[in-house]
Amino acid sequence: MTAQDSATRPQRIAVAEATTTPEGTTAPGGTAAPHGSRRTGTVLAALGVTAFSLTFPATAWGLEGIGPWSLVTLRGALSALIAGGCLLALRVPVPHRRHWAGLAVVGAGVVVGFPLLTTLALQTSTTAHAAVVVGLLPLTTAVLSALRTGARPSRTFWAAALAGAAAVIAFTVQQSGGALSAADLYLFGALLICAAGYTEGGRLAREMPGWQVIGWGLMLCLPLNLLGAALALQHESFRLTGHSTAGLLYAAIGSQFLGLVVWYRGMAAIGVPKASQLQLAQPLLTLVWSVFLLGEDLPVAAPLTAAAVLVCIAVTQRARG
Repeated sequence: MTAQDSATRPQRIAVAEATTTPEGTTAPGGTAAPHGSRRTGTVLAALGVTAFSLTFPATAWGLEGIGPWSLVTLRGALSALIAGGCLLALRVPVPHRRHWAGLAVVGAGVVVGFPLLTTLALQTSTTAHAAVVVGLLPLTTAVLSALRTGARPSRTFWAAALAGAAAVIAFTVQQSGGALSAADLYLFGALLICAAGYTEGGRLAREMPGWQVIGWGLMLCLPLNLLGAALALQHESFRLTGHSTAGLLYAAIGSQFLGLVVWYRGMAAIGVPKASQLQLAQPLLTLVWSVFLLGEDLPVAAPLTAAAVLVCIAVTQRARG
């Protein structure tokens, strides 16, 4: 070993150590994400959760005049047209070959699987009962992320995540009377496939902008959605009312595209496990929107559950991996 190598070795070690974020992931470009970046990532992830919290009410509106298969495929096709226009206008290059497998998981999970299964469930399930999916999603995403990336969040993180998930599950199950419906199979299937899509999307968003992750995922599923829409519209009702039009447009633009853009950017900045815990607040937000948009009664237990969930979110955001 030369004298120059000996002198630069500590510097190389310091640089290598600095590339790991508190969540055990590397920031874009191989450098540690600064505190300001993590704060911005938290805000972006929270905006994504807010956008997602309107998805179930918007879907319920859409189902008032549009069949479930038509609603899902049209939603995906409209989102893809918007994403494709952005990709074309900005002349974004085609992703590297190594990214396509992850993009396929994103497409299967958040573009096709989750929208389809939850829409089918909402034909017979209330939004309050369907919110159990979102209550379990953060924990499932954190587990899949740990298995996929090898991250090791702290015991405090896991304890708070489990407590928050338990609070949301107890709340939603109690509100549904503890009864299981046929829609539960759809809901639990949606839970697993969406968690996989979130995990892969968060990983890819560290190598490309978040909006490109969902953009290419949407484009990958466009042929399937166009074919599905052509078939579904021949066999299902399609009646555009004020509610069904608003529901379709919001699901396509607000939830399927813009919400996922900020969500993936947030996950890239603060890490998949921590970002996923912000979704613990999503079921409660969904219930609030359901009161104003669907006329449902706000459960008395909602404020207590909200307080418990917010405490858990605060703990997970401060816990070190």
